[in-house]
Amino acid sequence: MSVIALRYAHAFAAVVQSQKLDSAAAQQQLHDFSDAFAGSRELREVLMNPAIAGDQKLKVLDAIAGRIGMLPQVRNFIAVIMDHQRLAELSEILEEYRAVADEESGFAEAEITSAHALADEDRAGLEAQVSRLVGGRVRATYRQDASLLGGAVVRVGSTVYDGSLRAQLQQLKQRLVSA
Repeated sequence: MSVIALRYAHAFAAVVQSQKLDSAAAQQQLHDFSDAFAGSRELREVLMNPAIAGDQKLKVLDAIAGRIGMLPQVRNFIAVIMDHQRLAELSEILEEYRAVADEESGFAEAEITSAHALADEDRAGLEAQVSRLVGGRVRATYRQDASLLGGAVVRVGSTVYDGSLRAQLQQLKQRLVSA
C-alpha cells in the first residue's frame, strides 16, 4: 500500500470522526462510487481527462452524488481526490480507509481456514473465540483446505493460531523424533 493512499485514508477518517458521521455509511458510499467509477469506462475518461475543466467534472460528480444520496463530506472527499488527480488510486485509498476505520472501531480482520465447510453455529462459536483472543470484534472470511485434516487455522494480521489436526500431528512427530 502506498503512503499517499494511507494519508488520504487517515484524512477522511479524521473528517468522519470530527463530523460524527456513520463510518459504515460513508464507507459504503465511497465503495458505491468506486464501483461505478471502475465499472464505467466513460466515467473514468471524463473524470480523469485533464482537458475537461474541473467545474465540469464537479457537475458530473454532483449528479452521481445526488443519485446515490451521497453525504456532502463523501462528495467533497471524492472532489479532493479528483482535484489532486488521485482517482486512479481510489480503490487503494478505500482499502486503506477500511483498515483505518476498522482499527478505530475495534474491528479485526480474521482469515479462518478449515478442513471442511463450517455450519453457521460453528462459525459463530469460532468468531466468538477469536473475538476473545483479539480483544475486540472480528470480521471473518472463510476458506477451505482439505490438507488440514481437521480443526482450523486462524490468521489475524500477522498472527497465526494453528489448531489444525495437521499441526498437532506435526508437533507429535517432532516430540517422537526428539525423544
